[in-house]
Amino acid sequence: MSMTSAEKDPHTLAAEAAGTAVTPEEAMAGRDVTLLDISDPQFMATAYDTYNELRDKERISVVRFTAGNQDADKSDEQKKQRSPREEFFNRESFFVTHYDDVVSTLLDDRYVVDPRSMMTPEQRAAAEADAPEEFRPLSRSLLSIDPPDHTRIRKLVQPSFTGRGMEAMRPAIQQVADTLLDRAEADAAARGETPGNRQMELIRSFAYPFPVAVISNMLGIPPEDREQIRGWTENLLRVDRGRDEAMNEQVRQGLKDFTAYLQDLFERKRRHPDDDMISRMVVATEDGDVLTEEEMLATVFLMYLAGHVTTVNLVGSGVVAVLSHPEQEELLRNDLSLSKNLVEETLRYWGPVDFIGRRFATQNIELEGEEIPRGSQVAVSLGAANRDPEKFANPDVFDITRADANRHVAFGRGIHVCLGAPLARIEGQIAFETLFRRYPELRLAVPVEEIMWSNNFLRGFRQIPVLF
Repeated sequence: MSMTSAEKDPHTLAAEAAGTAVTPEEAMAGRDVTLLDISDPQFMATAYDTYNELRDKERISVVRFTAGNQDADKSDEQKKQRSPREEFFNRESFFVTHYDDVVSTLLDDRYVVDPRSMMTPEQRAAAEADAPEEFRPLSRSLLSIDPPDHTRIRKLVQPSFTGRGMEAMRPAIQQVADTLLDRAEADAAARGETPGNRQMELIRSFAYPFPVAVISNMLGIPPEDREQIRGWTENLLRVDRGRDEAMNEQVRQGLKDFTAYLQDLFERKRRHPDDDMISRMVVATEDGDVLTEEEMLATVFLMYLAGHVTTVNLVGSGVVAVLSHPEQEELLRNDLSLSKNLVEETLRYWGPVDFIGRRFATQNIELEGEEIPRGSQVAVSLGAANRDPEKFANPDVFDITRADANRHVAFGRGIHVCLGAPLARIEGQIAFETLFRRYPELRLAVPVEEIMWSNNFLRGFRQIPVLF
C-alpha cells in the first residue's frame, strides 16, 4: 500500500520532488554505516579519534546520528509527530571529513539546508502541517532556511553584528566580565576563602552568565526577566530529552511561554523603542522588506540559544585547554595579547560545533570521485576539518602561537557562516584576558581527566571547578 504525502517524511518528499525515486536510504544501501551516539558520555571524549578514522578510511563516509533508542517507547502516532530535532536522529547521512571537502560543500549552492526547498507547494504544505507550532521559530531560523528568505532576513539583521559595532561594545562587555568576577570574589570572601584558594565553578559563575548577559543586553531583554528565560530554554539542547516525555513536554511548554513573552516584548518595543536589537528589528526595513513576527521570533531564538551556548563552551574549553597545557599557560601569562590567538586555536582544537547536520543535494553532485545523489542528506564535520593534517601541522597539538589557527571552519563558511562570529571572538578574548590577568594562581581544582563533556549537541564541559 502506498503512502500519502502527509505520511511521508520531508526527506522522501524532497527526493521525489527532486525528480528521483531513490530515497536517501536507498542511495546509501550497502555502505558501511558508522553510528555516532551523541548521548554517550564517551562520544565527545573520543570523537576526534572517530573522525580521524573516518577521514583516513574513505573520502565520504555514511553515518547515522543517534541519541540512544529515541523511538523505543513511542507509539506509531508519536513517531509520525517527530520534531525536526528528532528527525535528525532517524536518517543516514553522507559525512564529509576532509577540510577542503567541508569548505567546498559549505560554499556549494547546489545544497540547501531546508528539504522543503525542493518540494512542490502541495508537498511543502503537507510537511508543514505536521510540524508542532511551538517549534516553528526554531525551524525558521537563519540556520534552517534558504534564499531568498535567508538573503532577505540576513540583510535586515546583519547591521547589528558588524565587526565595528562589536568593537564598540567592548567596554560594555568588559564591564559584564568584571562584574561577574567581582561577584565570584565576594561570594568566596563570604565563605572565608582567600586569594589563590578561592573556589569557583567556572561555567555557573562566569562562562554561562557572561554571554547570556551580553546577548540579553544587546537584544534588550530586561535583567529581571533573564532567569525566567533560562528556565524556559535550558533543556532544549539536551540530547537525551527525546527519551523523556516529561522533559519534552516541559521544553515545549517553555517554548510556548518564551514565544508569548517575546510577542509581548515586541509590542512594548514598538511603542517604546530603545537602543537595542529588538527595537531595531521591529522597525527594520530594507528595500521595502520587513521582518515578520515569526522571523523576529526565529532570530531571537537563534541569538539567545545557539548564540550564547557556543560562547559558553568557547570560554570553558579555552580555559581548560590552557590550564591543562602548562607550557601554553606560561606563554599566555607572559603575553596576554595571545588571548586573541587563543580564541582561534580553541575554536580549531575544541570548537563548540563538531558537525553541521543538514545539507540536502538538489542535484547529483560529484565530490572527489564520489557521487552524492540528489535528495541525499549530507553532514559536514567541522571538528574533523579542523584536525585535518593536510591543512594543519600537528593538528592534535594545542598551540596558541599557531600562525594559521584562524583558518579553522568553526564558524562555518558560505551564506550560513555564523552571524555572531565577531561578537564571539570579542567575548572570548575579553574573557581570557580578564581571567588570566586577574588571577595569577588560576588553576583546575580537579584533575583534567575528571572534567566531563556536556550531554548536548555542542562541545563543551558540564562543570569546570577552579581555584583562583
